[in-house]
Amino acid sequence: MKPDINNQIALIGVPMDLGAGTRGSNLGPEAIRIAGIKRRLENIGYQVDDRGDISADRRKAETLEGSNLKNLNEIVRVNRALCQEVTKAMEEGKIPVVLGGDHSIAIGSIFGVLQKKKNLGVIWFDAHGDINTNDTSPSGNIHGMPVSVLMGIGPEELTSIGNGEFLKRENIVYVGSRDLDPEERKAMKEQGIKVFTMYEIDDMGIKKVMEEAIRIAGEGTDGIHVSFDMDAMDPEIAPGTGTKVPGGMGYRETHYALEMIAKSDKLVSVEFVEVNPLLDHGNRTAEAAVALSGSLLGEWLI
Repeated sequence: MKPDINNQIALIGVPMDLGAGTRGSNLGPEAIRIAGIKRRLENIGYQVDDRGDISADRRKAETLEGSNLKNLNEIVRVNRALCQEVTKAMEEGKIPVVLGGDHSIAIGSIFGVLQKKKNLGVIWFDAHGDINTNDTSPSGNIHGMPVSVLMGIGPEELTSIGNGEFLKRENIVYVGSRDLDPEERKAMKEQGIKVFTMYEIDDMGIKKVMEEAIRIAGEGTDGIHVSFDMDAMDPEIAPGTGTKVPGGMGYRETHYALEMIAKSDKLVSVEFVEVNPLLDHGNRTAEAAVALSGSLLGEWLI
């Protein structure tokens, strides 16, 4: 996306870490703001409406006895509120830019977009699959389940947030995967979802990978949503994230990937998630997220 197509952005923070096994990603939205995301996007030419935060209350979070869904009630509440806020922003003609928070917030973010873009394509940048269910998850952490929920697979409390609108598996594509649970590999194969692991990036090069990813998510759809987990990048570049995996995407490689999406003119929405300042060094990971937002939203040197 570029500001000459749509120069209206709604910035929405979701300071929640209830879906993760490591505390601290609830501090991510403020860290990204401190790193200057509003100023960065305004310098590109956008009008940025910072709508504040949709906050979780850890004191009210419950995990039912015998359940493999940690903090389900509060995660549902936050994602329902996020879904409504994203839908409202889109009705106003604004591009939702959502700041996490753990990756479970993608449930509310993408379901909100689906209310207005029913045939949505998604490019999911992540070291992990996030396609477990309550039956397959080894941890019970809901940040490892959003893709399955968004396809309508999982507990009704979560799948009902979408009001019957779900992602089509043929329009989902992963980029940067390198740490997949056995059950996730099985699910990806059974669902027929395209996955570009780090092996494919090394083998094909990022240009060919992104050409194919944009084709899968963009052809015949109502646009592309980018779900960007900071652990897609190598931890040497983005150390402030809770589930680091060595051997991730490089700095320029990642920027090039997002620049290609920007040039496609198909972007409709985005979230940046899993920024954990407690694990960071000098706010480097939040600063990387701000720089990436610039590349994705049309920032050019010349």
